[in-house]
Amino acid sequence: MALNRPCGYYDESYGQDMAIVRTRLQWVILIGGLVLLFALPIFASGRILSVLNAIAITLIAVHGINILTGYCGQISLGQSAFVAVGAYITGILTSKLGFSFWACLTCSALGAGLVGLIFGLPSVRIKGFYLAMSTLAAQFIIPVVIANPLSGITGGWDSLVVKPIEIGGVVFRTQASMFYIIIPLAVLMTFFAKNLVRTGTGRAFIAIRDNELAAEVQGINVFAYKLLAFFICSVYAGVAGCLTAYWIKALNPTNFTLMNSIWYVGMMIVGGMGSTAGAVFGVVFLRTLEEITKISSSYLATIFVTWGPFLQGGLSPIVYGLVITLFLIFEPRGIAHWWEIFKASYRLTPFAY
Repeated sequence: MALNRPCGYYDESYGQDMAIVRTRLQWVILIGGLVLLFALPIFASGRILSVLNAIAITLIAVHGINILTGYCGQISLGQSAFVAVGAYITGILTSKLGFSFWACLTCSALGAGLVGLIFGLPSVRIKGFYLAMSTLAAQFIIPVVIANPLSGITGGWDSLVVKPIEIGGVVFRTQASMFYIIIPLAVLMTFFAKNLVRTGTGRAFIAIRDNELAAEVQGINVFAYKLLAFFICSVYAGVAGCLTAYWIKALNPTNFTLMNSIWYVGMMIVGGMGSTAGAVFGVVFLRTLEEITKISSSYLATIFVTWGPFLQGGLSPIVYGLVITLFLIFEPRGIAHWWEIFKASYRLTPFAY
């Protein structure tokens, strides 16, 4: 019990033992953090809110890949393509058919989930590197299908303009107004991801990740759970795609590249695979690093004029790649491992020795 609670606290019921928020201090921090978060639009600039919206949308997509790869052990390099599916479903439904936001959100999630099931079917026969190549096919096939055979309804390589969200007569156009749509959904999706991995389904995912044969011997339907993991991962991508469509307001296949899929995996690695908190840490860390790099590259370009184009276009990928490589070498368990070390020392206080 000492490892599960700070010193001096103990559980009196199974419900307390399984609770996510366990002490009064944690409740105070959670409520205070949420109040501060939702008060940000009052005093934060549009630029800061734009970055926070980008972080929240990315977080939803990374939660999906973390459930699939971090918990179930199935590698995917096509998450950005499934985000594109959700985005274009929303764009078509809202701009051409006049669907409401909630209808678009539901259709995007389910539509991306079904597409994810199709590309998850090879997981019954292949795994590891070969499965990664199979999911990589989605990253090449889906944008091409969007841009060419479906160009009549998607706009092809021309941008598909998306109408803003309208709920109860209120139109959400600005970064501040979109903040109150994107952030609550990101919080809810994070809560769902955290609880999912604590259920029987989550334990089945972990069993498949750790030893597929042992999981099958224990009676787990490996193929069914693999497909379920692909479906949930793609549903998250669909939700992220729906929010992306409303956020950027104009869709183009070039918005959903292979590089985005790789960065999603990189964020999961940096944060810590198989950890919901790790997904949060990884996204916040690398998105913040991206903004710092953009500001730094613009400043350095004014000093080193000859190298200006290189610094503005190539500095961010170099920094990203270097950070991911360093984490893989020196801290493969990610930032989440540092968080666990901190929590362990906090819980043992004042007996840290």
